[in-house]
Amino acid sequence: MSGGKPPRRKPATSAVAETGAAGGPKAAPAGATRCSWAGEDPLYVRYHDEEWGVPVTDDRALFEKLVLEGFQAGLSWITILRKRAHFREVFDGFDPAAIARYDAGKVERLMADGGIVRNRLKIEATIDNARAFLALKDDMPLGRLVWELAGARPQQNRFASMAEVPAETETSRRISKALKARGFRFVGPTTVYAFMQSMGLVNDHLTTCPRHDACAAMATRFRMPGAR
Repeated sequence: MSGGKPPRRKPATSAVAETGAAGGPKAAPAGATRCSWAGEDPLYVRYHDEEWGVPVTDDRALFEKLVLEGFQAGLSWITILRKRAHFREVFDGFDPAAIARYDAGKVERLMADGGIVRNRLKIEATIDNARAFLALKDDMPLGRLVWELAGARPQQNRFASMAEVPAETETSRRISKALKARGFRFVGPTTVYAFMQSMGLVNDHLTTCPRHDACAAMATRFRMPGAR
């Protein structure tokens, strides 16, 4: 799971809402219980209530999520969430065309920036991923690729406890393999499953959480990327 601590992973991000904006998290309905990973940190709670599990088809938002999930590997998700605004600033709003042009000088400037995760392999992988994104865009854009591999609609799970939530699935392994074949890096099956959870390809809110039914309702209105 992503977004909190489903068995082994914490969530990924989407560009649906900017955390840290004015106003606190929305209150859950009386008697409802949020997914336990959301805890009490306002940043985490807002992320859970407004982003995690919402179906996203926008290619740029999906690209951002893959990048941030790669940076999260080995770290807590809250670390990335707190740095997300600065990541967006120094990575040109996660514009793949801009990132694909980064040179050695840009890499060194990023390595000197304490506002992000300073990991050379992950920074260089982000550049490779931007180039992979651009290479597949004319053939099959990222959104259409991952949603087709995920079954063309949001999967609705009905887990009652965090112990039931998997770290990876056959679908995440299939998407991981397809992305790696197209040149993406830091997209292992566990990372991809966190991506799927946060971007709404699967609904892994627990059935006791008010967001489960809210995300399920969004799924009924879902349209595949590129559908007319």
